[in-house]
Amino acid sequence: MPLIPTDDGCLIHAEVEGLADAPVLMLSNSLGTDLHMWDQQAPELSRHFRLVRYDRRGHGKSSASKTRGSMERLGRDVLAVVDALKIDRFNWCGLSMGGMVGQWLAANAPERVQKLVLSNTHYYYPDKSPWDERIRIASEQGVATLAPVQIQRWFTQQFISAHPEVVDGVARMFASTGLDGYVACCEAGRDMDFRSVSPRIKAQTLIIVGSEDKATPPSAGEDIHRMIKNSSIVTIDAAHLSNVEKPQAYIKALLDFLL
Repeated sequence: MPLIPTDDGCLIHAEVEGLADAPVLMLSNSLGTDLHMWDQQAPELSRHFRLVRYDRRGHGKSSASKTRGSMERLGRDVLAVVDALKIDRFNWCGLSMGGMVGQWLAANAPERVQKLVLSNTHYYYPDKSPWDERIRIASEQGVATLAPVQIQRWFTQQFISAHPEVVDGVARMFASTGLDGYVACCEAGRDMDFRSVSPRIKAQTLIIVGSEDKATPPSAGEDIHRMIKNSSIVTIDAAHLSNVEKPQAYIKALLDFLL
């Protein structure tokens, strides 16, 4: 798929799979990962949907810019992708930062979003200091320096011990993230505040939480569930990247909701 330009000149890499006339499902990954985060789900999902995966700006094969990060900016990148692909409406599944972008889309472009999956995500961080610290370390020492800490937050110790090859692949993905894209997305996460926005969401919504998630604890998903009236919630026995740690449970939750 060609790179898709946004209104500020950034180029977004997207990949499309599945039947051209099937309902559209977009997948949006976590900060510090690329579209291959969904490789375990893509084959099954592409049997049912026109599946669209993309690399967030500054991640994977997408370019970055010096633009200050915001959820609006990341949401408008998504709209540029779907407009270029001539997609009017789409289902959305976003994990972590992908869930944050999904909240912006469902509240600000409700006519575009059909069903909404918000997975292992948050809506507001009253304490900005952890984000500022990540930005400082990445800027001074490089994004790769943060990979070991993130891995401990993203997976349970049991999974790390049992599947080192999977964990190493995710760590390499994280370490390859460009500094400008990483910083901009940290700014977007730090500054978001959906406390008054998410209650406006009308799309039928599934919230997925990980019982062992240290990065976006289950309480955050429970708060979002209370804010969005037309929502349900499912708990998966996993940490933050629940789709990687428990792929079968994750795909079942998705398909039960979307189909």
